Amino acid sequence: MMVLVFAEATNGKFKKAAHEVVTYGAKTAAALGSDCVALTLGNVEDAGDLGRFGATKVYNVSAPELAGFDSGVFTAAIAGAAQQLGAKVIVLSHNSTGKNLTGRLAARLDAGSAPGVKAVPVVDGGKFTVRKAVFSGKAFADVEILTDTKVVSLVGNSIPVEESGSAVGVESLTVELPAPKVKVLSTKRAEGTTPLPEAELVVSGGRGLKGPENWGVINDLADALGATTACSRPVADSDWRPHHEHVGQTGVAIHPNLYIAAGISGAIQHLAGVNSSKTIVVINKDPEAPFFKAADYGVVGDLFEVLPRLTEAVKKFKSA
Repeated sequence: MMVLVFAEATNGKFKKAAHEVVTYGAKTAAALGSDCVALTLGNVEDAGDLGRFGATKVYNVSAPELAGFDSGVFTAAIAGAAQQLGAKVIVLSHNSTGKNLTGRLAARLDAGSAPGVKAVPVVDGGKFTVRKAVFSGKAFADVEILTDTKVVSLVGNSIPVEESGSAVGVESLTVELPAPKVKVLSTKRAEGTTPLPEAELVVSGGRGLKGPENWGVINDLADALGATTACSRPVADSDWRPHHEHVGQTGVAIHPNLYIAAGISGAIQHLAGVNSSKTIVVINKDPEAPFFKAADYGVVGDLFEVLPRLTEAVKKFKSA
């Protein structure tokens, strides 16, 4: 039961999410006693390096139709590659691209699907069971996929990236592709920081900052930690911060190893997008703030006093 992993590249380069899904695919293949192969689409640099993370071979489909993202074209490319190679397990990242493709691939391949898995499948007596978060991360569900072909997408930061091999060869595949129905005129991406869905460390601020002119205390701590900055919805709606930094149910759902929330009360809509964080630290001067109930660590205090002291402590620790 070959495992096929779609390793997405941005501007021809891989990010951590691609290495995570290949690591996951290699572990899944080991559980099944099969091979893990990686698939890249379009022009990609150093595709063979995916072998370092467990892929035994890398295949590439390159065609003009893949120049911009069209979910129908990408679905046809991945499904066509899976059928040519005889892959029965297809793995994607649970990012915006993966969310677009998982259901389409399942429908095209007549496969069962499990979006947003968080652990390597348990394979026992022919059963294939994956674990995913439910109820906005408040519980886990073990889902058995009964179909012959299976499609899963992996939540970021769910498993550590592991190097278990060396670079491998890249082989071209030819897949019949439909004409794109979407024309991408331009793409705007946040530059210079780790995107929130991939970030391991996040420092976030809310209305307790009182205004955009005070955001320096958030940036200072984020710079000291090497973290990505985020904000609550009221902050983005007030144009204090750009909307791509908005985390929560109506913004970006994140899964960092550490989430520091300063001046955020913790409305349920915000919690729904961040409560999959491994460790949550809340800083708020209101001891009754709902966020404290979800926190692993809480500091009751004025963020304008706490954050600078925390930043200095981080700098001192790192310099030592």
